[in-house]
Amino acid sequence: MSTAILSLEEVGKAFGGLQVIDGVSFEVRRGSRTALIGPNGAGKTTVFNLISGVYPVDRGRIVLDGTDITTVPSRQRVRHGLARSFQNIRLMAHLSALENVLLGAHARLPLLARARAPAAVRDAEAALHDAGLALYTGQRVSNLPYGVQKRIEVVRALLARPRLLLLDEPAAGLNPAETDELRQLLERVSGAGVTLLVVEHDMNFVHRLCEQVVVLNFGRRIFEGPPQAVMRDRQVRAAYLGSAADPQDAERAR
Repeated sequence: MSTAILSLEEVGKAFGGLQVIDGVSFEVRRGSRTALIGPNGAGKTTVFNLISGVYPVDRGRIVLDGTDITTVPSRQRVRHGLARSFQNIRLMAHLSALENVLLGAHARLPLLARARAPAAVRDAEAALHDAGLALYTGQRVSNLPYGVQKRIEVVRALLARPRLLLLDEPAAGLNPAETDELRQLLERVSGAGVTLLVVEHDMNFVHRLCEQVVVLNFGRRIFEGPPQAVMRDRQVRAAYLGSAADPQDAERAR
């Protein structure tokens, strides 16, 4: 069995005359915690949208757990073991935490009504408990702190039982305590066997959570390696600061 759960092979995407993703190739190891980073406009979220099927690929291939999903419709990729969160929270504000998490079960249940079956409810309650969110089970999401909402969105994605979870800027807008709670949750998720691919600007969060980093700039991969080495790379420093500056300065530039 391949050690890679996800492979991008010379993937390209243009919008009109603008080449946004230009021949990007990288692999995500099964069971790993990998970060996808780069300056604003580097193409990170576009890559996520290509992997999850929001945008069609112009060229290249995307392989998930041995299956070519390049042309698989977005709604069907969940059944191949893929789930994601979004940069902006997409919870149903008028529903409770439990009801939002139950929505994550819809992708793997044949009928929408079955998401309210007793087994699904038990799964959702257990997932909230495991995430340290049992206190909020029956509370309306719009009344909850932003950091709690972020974690609920992760739990909702987990109800689809993914093998690969994409997280788009999960720590954005969180205070240090909320960021640490999120990191601990993601470490537990990883420990349960879910592979993580994370787009994130917070380099301290990346260093503490991730084992591998892929760096994009202007739609091209410019680095792939451990987080301890990323800011020592000349191309990465130039991408973030416009010159081969001191690595400590580069780490502060998020």
